[in-house]
Amino acid sequence: MRADTDDYRQLFLDDVPMMDARAPVEFAKGAFPGVVNLPLMNDAERQKVGTCYKLHGQQAAIELGHRLVSGKTKAQRIEAWAAFAQEHPSGYLYCFRGGLRSQIVQQWLKSEAGIAYPRVIGGYKAMRTFLIETTDAAVAQCKFVLVGGLTGTGKTEVIAQLEDSLDLEGLAHHRGSSFGKRALGQPAQIDFENALAVRLLKMRARGVERFVMEDEARLIGRCSLPLPLYEGMQRYPMVWLEDSFEGRVERILKDYVIDLCAEYVEVSANETTGFAVFAERLRQSLTNIHKRLGGDRYQRLLGLMDAALVEQQRCGALDLHRAWIEALLREYYDPMYAYQRQSKASRVVFAGGQAEVVEFLRQHRRVAVDA
Repeated sequence: MRADTDDYRQLFLDDVPMMDARAPVEFAKGAFPGVVNLPLMNDAERQKVGTCYKLHGQQAAIELGHRLVSGKTKAQRIEAWAAFAQEHPSGYLYCFRGGLRSQIVQQWLKSEAGIAYPRVIGGYKAMRTFLIETTDAAVAQCKFVLVGGLTGTGKTEVIAQLEDSLDLEGLAHHRGSSFGKRALGQPAQIDFENALAVRLLKMRARGVERFVMEDEARLIGRCSLPLPLYEGMQRYPMVWLEDSFEGRVERILKDYVIDLCAEYVEVSANETTGFAVFAERLRQSLTNIHKRLGGDRYQRLLGLMDAALVEQQRCGALDLHRAWIEALLREYYDPMYAYQRQSKASRVVFAGGQAEVVEFLRQHRRVAVDA
């Protein structure tokens, strides 16, 4: 039998298959990329055992757990664990602390299915601690450069062209702005943090020690950046991406209307339903900044948006969308970003168009944090 392991670094670097024996409610609160949840107990069973433990102690709780997970239920779960073990012979199993639950799964797999399968020592808690420390170490030891710019300049496109970039919005599955919600939901906060840490770990293992990121607020949708990273972003050097007003309008039209509508239609598998959900999402995005726009401006922009959506649904025409996009940029986003640009001016080490910014970042991989 392969030995149990506490080599968390190698587990994540190698994308080792792992079976999570925690209850579904625990798994939903936070898990690791690619891990499969095959619990020893379901949520109701776990709650009953937990209550028994508090009232009557560990031995009584263990005995109740064996009664709850017995017979057909036990056989079905062992069958699922065995299938995973056979499909992933190099994998591991774990529970919350690497204790009783994973040991029971390990014992039953051996006694009932004849499979000796190793577990992760310390379980989820130890691996989670390792990933938090991984992010903290990267922030303390590595260099970071931010890509800033007005809305619609294509900052995400710059990030995608660089081998040493960290796509925070991709990890959060959100475009970052009030209009950035995607058709599919965002990961849980802990899932986002874990995925970020694994990405940092893998990139550093490849020798990357300078990371390029888009300048972000603390929240990307509902995902919050780890505090040490966000605090660092208030002092990291920045390159400022520029593009024409017309180019920005066209990019926003593509990202937030054409592509987003197609995304909702694909997810719903019905064009009419998908468009209706997309249209409501677009209106809600405008409503989210209602107070900052002011009542009159909000009503005017909503009228332009409604007219554009009606025309799009009627004949697929997109021209009317440019009216509300142009107004939103001129009257809301550009003044806000202009203020931010001024407040961050001392940290801007380069400004230019997309090709120039990409070339600068490729040629200057050792831009100092105090530049």
